[in-house]
Amino acid sequence: MDARTRRLLEAPVGPTIIRLALPNVAVMVVQASIGLIETYFVARLGLDALTGMALVFPLLMLLQMVSAGAMGGGILSAIARALGSGRREEANGLVWHAVAITVLLGTLTTVAAFAFAPRLFTAMGGREGSLAAALLYANIVFAAAVPLWLFNSLAAVIRGTGNMVFPAAVIVVGAIILIPLSPVLIFGYGPLPHLGVAGGALAIVLYYCVGTVVFAVYIWSGRSVLKPSLLPPRLSWPPLRDILRVGALSSLVSISTNVTAAVATGLAGLVGSAAVAGYGTGVRLEYLLVPLVFGLGAPTAAMVGTCIGAGNRERALKVAWTGAIIAGLITEVIGIAAALWPAAWLSLFGDDPQMIAVGSDYLRIVGPTYGFFGFGLTLYFASQGAGRMTWPMLAALLRVAIAAGGGWLAVIAFGQSNGLFVALAVALVVYGVANGLIVASGAWFREPAKARAVAGQPA
Repeated sequence: MDARTRRLLEAPVGPTIIRLALPNVAVMVVQASIGLIETYFVARLGLDALTGMALVFPLLMLLQMVSAGAMGGGILSAIARALGSGRREEANGLVWHAVAITVLLGTLTTVAAFAFAPRLFTAMGGREGSLAAALLYANIVFAAAVPLWLFNSLAAVIRGTGNMVFPAAVIVVGAIILIPLSPVLIFGYGPLPHLGVAGGALAIVLYYCVGTVVFAVYIWSGRSVLKPSLLPPRLSWPPLRDILRVGALSSLVSISTNVTAAVATGLAGLVGSAAVAGYGTGVRLEYLLVPLVFGLGAPTAAMVGTCIGAGNRERALKVAWTGAIIAGLITEVIGIAAALWPAAWLSLFGDDPQMIAVGSDYLRIVGPTYGFFGFGLTLYFASQGAGRMTWPMLAALLRVAIAAGGGWLAVIAFGQSNGLFVALAVALVVYGVANGLIVASGAWFREPAKARAVAGQPA
């Protein structure tokens, strides 16, 4: 067993999680900064360009969540469990199976974007100049969906070995290059023409293409724990299933998170435009918690998967609870701070009194429940590592049902946004408690009825 895998199995749990999480948290800060900086440059092109980019942003965020957090989680989990159980050759074969899945999904993403993006952007309110800007940006970015998918999948392969530093280094160095490259391509410089919105999209594409090449060279050069063959082997169903049974269910969870925000925005619209502005501004903080928790969730998932593969159930549970408690405490501190001083966050995005008032109500009501969200989301990542996603998926769907159903009843009955915010807060509490009960119940270690029947045990 290599030294990196052994550390995941034997090193002190809390310090190891924190040590592995720090590079990931740095990555999340850098990636959030990239989005803000690019938005700043595009805003200088005018309102149509800024609106067009805003139309594309939710789709790009969903793609990132599914490719990095969901399907990437399936890849990380499968490799960590294989390495933990000493099945090195199987882990090497999983790399090529992950690439095959990624290329297929990236191709489907490109086809779907070209087929449905125009109608979707129109339905979202895109008109004339803003619609043209959105389509131009989206066509360039989603034409390169395959390298974007590969970038996140190969990063997940490396994280599955317990190496969080190399993916973080590539992303941070890439960001340092991207930040000056983006305005150069947007506004032009020297012999480079002024490309406008297309320049921002092209900079993103170059970032993912170069990063993908760097990850591939690292993995196939023999520097990684894994040593996959230079030529792809014949694909088989069991490794594909091992990745997809975690990644597919995790994708539903990622989609449900975006559905919750979309439904809540629609319900806020029934109250009025001030409610939409206040909720939309306040919930940005909740969105920033997702990458922050991912920074802790990725090493938690890698450690849990490795321990599960090695048959060390007690340590797997200790890792899960430790990671969840750390994430819960951090997100709770953020939520309470937001509830006590909401204007400090909201004023970053505007000074409209109605927006500040409604956004403050949201943060005062929902902010104190952010700890449950961080706790539950980290246990979701831990369940990815364990390869058991059915119950966490149901917990995510329960959150959607409470937020949507309770929010609808509150808005219809009282016509006020505060009732909607209470429903959103209850949904986060239930989500955290449900994921805690799932892990505590021993759901990770119960064999499915079909497997018990094959083993001759009572179903």
